[in-house]
Order: sequence, then C-alpha cells, then structure tokens
Amino acid sequence: MNAPFTPNHRLPDPCIEVLDERFLALRLLSGTVERLATGFYWAEGPVWFGDGRYLLFSDIPNNRILRWDDADGHLSEFRAPSNHANGLARDTAGRLLACEHGTRRVTRTEYDGRLTVLAERYKGKRLNSPNDIVCEQRNGAVWFTDPPFGILGWWEGEPATPELPHGVYRIDPISGELTMALEDLQGSNGLAFNPDETVMYVVESRAKPHRVIWAYDVAGDKLVNKRLFASADGPGAFDGIAVDVQGNVWCGFGSDGSLAAKPEELDGVRVYDPQGRALAQIHLPERCANVCFGGPKRNRLFMAASHSLYALYVNTRGAVA
Repeated sequence: MNAPFTPNHRLPDPCIEVLDERFLALRLLSGTVERLATGFYWAEGPVWFGDGRYLLFSDIPNNRILRWDDADGHLSEFRAPSNHANGLARDTAGRLLACEHGTRRVTRTEYDGRLTVLAERYKGKRLNSPNDIVCEQRNGAVWFTDPPFGILGWWEGEPATPELPHGVYRIDPISGELTMALEDLQGSNGLAFNPDETVMYVVESRAKPHRVIWAYDVAGDKLVNKRLFASADGPGAFDGIAVDVQGNVWCGFGSDGSLAAKPEELDGVRVYDPQGRALAQIHLPERCANVCFGGPKRNRLFMAASHSLYALYVNTRGAVA
C-alpha cells in the first residue's frame, strides 16, 4: 500500500515543476516535499486546526478521521467509525464540519463532541453522498457538493440509487434552510472561494471530454456567471481545491484511470493563477485528492494523496485562517 518515496536532498526540489516563472515567487528554494504519514486506503479532506496545532483528514474506506499532530508528528485516530466521512472544514466558530458518505449527510461536531445534523434531505429526497465542504467566512453559510461517489459500491459507503442531481448546496447560517445552488454538473467535487469570497470555484470531475474547474460569481445563495477556469485537457482529473491569499488556486490532480493516462506525469498538485493560467505542478508518487494550507503561519501546503499525507512549505499563505 505504501508508494515508494525518497525525500529529495537536492535543491530546488525536482518534484516541483515550474511551468511559469511567476511561480518562482511562490516557491521556497529550500522547501521540499515531505511525506508525513502513510498506510491509508484513500486519504481525503484535510483541515487545519491552528488552535491545537493539528491536522484532521479522512481515510474513507477505513471509516475513520485521523489526526496528525504538528508538535511531534504523532498520528492517531480522531473518530472511528466516522460514517465514511470525506470532506472536512471548520465553521466560523471553529467547529468541525464533515461530509458523511455512510449516512449521506452533513454534520457539525459541537464543543462537547455531540454531532448536529445540518443537512440530509432536499425536498424530501435523500442526499447522494456529500463530498467537499467550505464555510463562507463573512456570514457563516456552509456550501457543499453532493456527487454519488459514496453510494456506487461498498468502498466508501454502501450502494444506493441516487435520488438527486449532482448538486452544489448552501446551508443558510440563520435559518438552516438548504438550497440547491447548482444542479447541472456531472460529478460535482472540490470547491473553494477566492480570497474575498466573491467567486467560487467548483470541480466538475465527470465532465466530458475533459475534467474542468468552473468559476462562478457568488450572489447570495446563488452561483451565477458560469465560466471555465481550467481544463485538464487530457487523461487527468481535478479533485479538491485550496486558494492562497494572492488568489492562486492549488488543486489536487491525478490520472483519470484511462489507458492513455501516465500517472507518473500527472499525479500531484496543479497550481493556477487567478486567471486560470498554469503556474506549476507539484509531482507526487500518488494521485492527490485534497489539499489545504496550515501550519502556524498558514504557509504549509498539506496534500492528502491516495495512501499518504504529504506537505510542502511555500512562499505564500492560505486565504482561509
């Protein structure tokens, strides 16, 4: 299960492929890709808890949320079973938000450990399998994607028939009302706001002929003015997204599993400027699912990649504290 990995001692790290010289300002010459932990079945959903100096992330098939401690590198189980949790985030009060495949719902963990269900049905129909999640910092609204990946078999949940489109939803911070912001995507997946939360990026991971990232303007509880932000343009696929303070988009990337794919060239993280122009590729020995910024200065990129957790210090900071 453990992919071969040897840290690079040569600087700059050859795993960091610069596609545009503007990325040189974001790269730390002495920053190298590190593997922090390994041995998972499928790692997703990292979220940083700066007040505790730890990272939480999901190992979906193993039905657990794991905790990696920054102080000593210790790895432990935070929650097991986790109802096959996938995407994780924090709300404006610092509480954990989780997308659960097994129960097909979104939950919030209260300070005393109790779980509050935020969403599980839309107009009387069960959600598919909530996937990725973000919290709007200016008002506390929670947004999440709902593809059917967790109900396609026994690996990340259990088989079921989808009852709803592959939607993008918003939970109102005051009333708790659930509204569908998008219903025209195939395989809605990773999502993130730009730094001032006027734009949302959404991955359409089953788009044809290529997997894409769309950009939308945020208008209250609606997403409008759809436009193409980036395309995989070949046998690659996007997954989770993180945005830095300059508006650059860092996205988990990897082979789409087709015969034309070359995982050794595709697997890792793609970096784009705010206009969707490719800046760099961070190469990993495994397909990368989700990313987030963390560390005391928010300048460390954490990468949940298939069976392992990786990290890289960079010369920018995450847009979300």
